[in-house]
Amino acid sequence: MEGGRSGNYGRGGGRGYRRAQGSGGREPHRQPRPQQQWAERSEHPHQQGAGRGQHHQPRPQQQWAERPPQQGVGRGAGGGRTGAGGPWGQPRTPSSFPVQSPAHPPPPPRTTSDELDIRSCTISPPQPLSPPCLASEGEENGIQPISRPDQGGRQYVRSIKLLVNHFPVIFDPRSTIFHYDVDVKPVTPDDNRSMKRTVRKSDLRLIRDKLCFDKPDTFPILKTAYDGEKNIFSAVSLPSGQYMVELSDGENTRGRSYLFTIKFVNELKLCKLSEYLRGELSYIPRDVLQGMDLVMKENPARQRNCVGGVYYSSDYRREDDLHNGVAVYRGFRQSLKPTSQGLSLCLDYSVLAFRKPMSVIDYLKENVQQIKSIEDIKRFRSLAIKALKGLKVRVTHRPCKQKYPIVGLAEKDTCNSWFDLVDREGNNPPRKTSLVAYFQEKWGRNIENPNIPCLQLGRSNKSPDEVPLEFCVLVEGQRYPKENLDYDRAKYLKDLSVAKPGNRQRAINEMLQANDGPCGVLIGNFGIQVDKNMTKVGGRVIGAPELRIGGSRSVKVDGEKCQWNLTGDRCLVDGKAVARWALIDFTDGERYNRLQKEMFIGNLKSRCGKLGIRMDDPLVCQLAPMRRFSSVEGLENLLKDVVDKARSQSKENLQIIVCVMANKDPGYKFLKWVSETKIGVLTQCCLSSQANKGQDQYLANLCLKINAKLGGSNFELMTKRLPLSYDQEDQMMFIGADVNHPAPNNDSCPSIAAVVGTVNWPAANRYAARVSPQAHRAEKISNFGGMCLDLIKTYTMLNGARPSRIVIFRDGVSEGQFVMVLAEELRDIKSAIYEDHYRPKITLIVVQKRHQTRLFGEGRNDVGPTGNVPPGTVVDTVIVHPIYFDFYLCSHYGGLGTSKPTHYHVLWDENLFTSDQLQELIYDMCFTFARCTKPVSLVPPVYYADLVAYRGRLFQEAAMESQSRFSTSSSHVISSTSLSTAWCDKRLYNLHPELENIMFFV
Repeated sequence: MEGGRSGNYGRGGGRGYRRAQGSGGREPHRQPRPQQQWAERSEHPHQQGAGRGQHHQPRPQQQWAERPPQQGVGRGAGGGRTGAGGPWGQPRTPSSFPVQSPAHPPPPPRTTSDELDIRSCTISPPQPLSPPCLASEGEENGIQPISRPDQGGRQYVRSIKLLVNHFPVIFDPRSTIFHYDVDVKPVTPDDNRSMKRTVRKSDLRLIRDKLCFDKPDTFPILKTAYDGEKNIFSAVSLPSGQYMVELSDGENTRGRSYLFTIKFVNELKLCKLSEYLRGELSYIPRDVLQGMDLVMKENPARQRNCVGGVYYSSDYRREDDLHNGVAVYRGFRQSLKPTSQGLSLCLDYSVLAFRKPMSVIDYLKENVQQIKSIEDIKRFRSLAIKALKGLKVRVTHRPCKQKYPIVGLAEKDTCNSWFDLVDREGNNPPRKTSLVAYFQEKWGRNIENPNIPCLQLGRSNKSPDEVPLEFCVLVEGQRYPKENLDYDRAKYLKDLSVAKPGNRQRAINEMLQANDGPCGVLIGNFGIQVDKNMTKVGGRVIGAPELRIGGSRSVKVDGEKCQWNLTGDRCLVDGKAVARWALIDFTDGERYNRLQKEMFIGNLKSRCGKLGIRMDDPLVCQLAPMRRFSSVEGLENLLKDVVDKARSQSKENLQIIVCVMANKDPGYKFLKWVSETKIGVLTQCCLSSQANKGQDQYLANLCLKINAKLGGSNFELMTKRLPLSYDQEDQMMFIGADVNHPAPNNDSCPSIAAVVGTVNWPAANRYAARVSPQAHRAEKISNFGGMCLDLIKTYTMLNGARPSRIVIFRDGVSEGQFVMVLAEELRDIKSAIYEDHYRPKITLIVVQKRHQTRLFGEGRNDVGPTGNVPPGTVVDTVIVHPIYFDFYLCSHYGGLGTSKPTHYHVLWDENLFTSDQLQELIYDMCFTFARCTKPVSLVPPVYYADLVAYRGRLFQEAAMESQSRFSTSSSHVISSTSLSTAWCDKRLYNLHPELENIMFFV
């Protein structure tokens, strides 16, 4: 390690992570070295961190060479960043994290020319590195995201008062939660030996409840929380050991026996979490946080139906009855979050359509239109099976909590059903009896509807049991697909799900205080309380940028919605001429949606002309029926025919094909796969119903997409360059990354990784994309570095220089995966792109949209006409992380429902952003999304990466169907690959060379 730079992380490192080397003590304070000297030296391997625990021996040189430590010294006065203590930095003291954020003196709005404009400023010269946030134990590899560089942003044009759905959680740091491992196995009735057969998840909680009921003193149910599988958390010590639990189903006199094994795992001391929240502990005690989170969910888990992590009420309101056996149920999703004000419970409202828990006969009458009476069940047998198959029921003729899946309907009517009755005691020989007689003798129940078939219950791989329909009721919590709802009911469900801010706020408060909510007697037994008032926090509204349109003209956005229009003589910055294009009219043979071709072409040309795009007449107009979408081969031949016809009229390649479809069709994926991977021609699809209307706004949006795909620039920021240069010669590149996973019920298809990057500077509004398949449901991008390197080469080719600064936006990862992003993905990127004389400064930001935090205005003056916070609202105090660098930004106008801010986490930063600089940079970028004239809710690199990942999913589906249909065809891309693995071959996803560096995905 001595005597030179080491590994990929040697030079140019900024705020970032490092491995914790141990905690044998703190070194004496050292004066920070100048940046130039630090860049040329390697840290001595025997220097130690400031964490706790035993002293560790230095790692072997080979390991340190891959990830050398980075010295942590703070900025000087006025720099905003400080590193307390020795050169490694120390955990923050309790005073560094007050319960409420420090009050900043309100700066005046940015209205004068003397004030700092973030879009035209430069970052101050390089300063000594700020201290990394160390981890000792509890985090894999000792890696942590960076700490916050300042006390939050100070720039704004307006301040507002907000209420946030974060409810402070008070707990006793002296308390302990006991963690136990649970194993449940069924036992044979003969020799009491445990069996290897797994126990249904629905039975596990029943078994735990029965044990607590049988032994209330040993296992107090109000002092334990169960995750329904393997873990029990208790407020009191429980005895480890094995216990026999008997469950009776009311029919089998011997019941069902289970061996319940409980084993002590760990004591979770809440003082650890308290120390972390005060900044005295350098790693998050995830086991403590997870235990407390389960305790908070125990009360709703016992009384509500949990679907997808949301706890829905077991009852529905009268006005929420959608009829047809379906109703809307209201629920909530909750999570515990460490914040600057302490531990918070974040709770948000949700709605979903479920089947009502009702008699199976009544459900059929409501849900199947043709079934009006019981006799109709036989007449419309196939419809009844379709409506019922796969649903779960409970039986009512005997006491039973077990749920049974419906396999189908019996072939014979109930009155004609006979079976062999076996005496379980062995006293009498088997005898043949009718189902009607059996129910009378065994259960004392008369079957009132013997002339209809029974329900077949059980698993499809076993002989099903037959039970009369009248003794079966649907169990609660069975989701009803919203796709099956008619227009009116679907609209009602959508109106409830996108509740206005006031309605959502009231619903959240009601659910928090409900008896079946997260607060109750149980959490009190763990020493936990919840403040039932929403958290108050100050928000800042940062100013919108000025935009440039055609002819170097500027356009100011609307003051309320931050939108702009392209009416009158406003045109695009760079309109690419559409000289060689074709039209495929897929409405041949349609009666109602036939395209009015001449009118559409004229309207499209006229709208393009107004936007500064010269558009000639199409070289080819081809008529085709919609059934061509059902065949990959047919579409490929059609597109090739159009391309050949166009080439016969022009020596140059066709620029784009406009495809007008009569309606949406699943074959859309075949069109995109064939055109973008095989033929190499852009396509733009639209519906004939909209094309015939010729509305100005619709045509303008169509023109925006076409121009962006052809390499034009629609609008740019008015400033000459984005606000981030040390030097005028610096160039910056923005990269976005996302992973698209297959549907939940799919267990084999690959996940699709997509990476996009800007290819122009300083406008930074044109992107190239790379897409690649990877292992099923793998979140880590397996070839992240390779795809980034490919994009950097493209950038260099188009700009004549490599980017000296790179900002990477990573989508789709949770807090628990931050370590993976830092330790594996970032390392992969640096290993791929670093060279001896090329080490760009990298900033890595995780973007989260799937969270529960919502912002509500405290008063009327704090919100817009819809009740939502205005665009540009930033929150970076109180509800943010107590240590790490994160903030919430609501960049879009909320016209429908309640706006959800985007949560940005800065994991690594060598560009030394301040909060103000990064927040305004991201907000400004949200105005550069190519296909709309308003700021979007997500920073464009991530938005585009999501579009590309979805396009990759279409490629995968098209390739898989194509391979399965034509496995023996010689026209295959990979004819030698077996059908089961064909869609994993990366060659199926490779873009045609003509399209790989343009925005085909917009």
